[in-house]
Amino acid sequence: QVQLVESGGGLVQAGGSLRLSCAASGRTFSTNNMGWFRQAPGKDREFVAVVNWGGSRTNYLDSVKGRFTISRDNAKNTVYLQMNSLRPEDTAIYYCAVDAHSFGILKTTPVLYEYWGQGTQVTVST
Repeated sequence: QVQLVESGGGLVQAGGSLRLSCAASGRTFSTNNMGWFRQAPGKDREFVAVVNWGGSRTNYLDSVKGRFTISRDNAKNTVYLQMNSLRPEDTAIYYCAVDAHSFGILKTTPVLYEYWGQGTQVTVST
């Protein structure tokens, strides 16, 4: 049974930092792209970042470029999201996801990801 478990969320002041982790179990995802998405109240789930299977290629939502960094450790079956210079508009539930059919494409559409974690809340105060 595949499980993705996010951790590291919390309450932080604007300008602060958080590091999210997503640990996968049940199978290895070392050959799959992994991504982070977020969903704010009343809004659709949106793409935040994606990393390819080897960690050499990434893609980001424009508004987080230069502030967020996605990385992965395949030995630990874990993907990370380092978030710096946080803003109140970053407040959301953050989800990690696995693209089980990557085919070398860094996808940004939630429906194309097969496995999802339960989410972790990130709240940025002014």
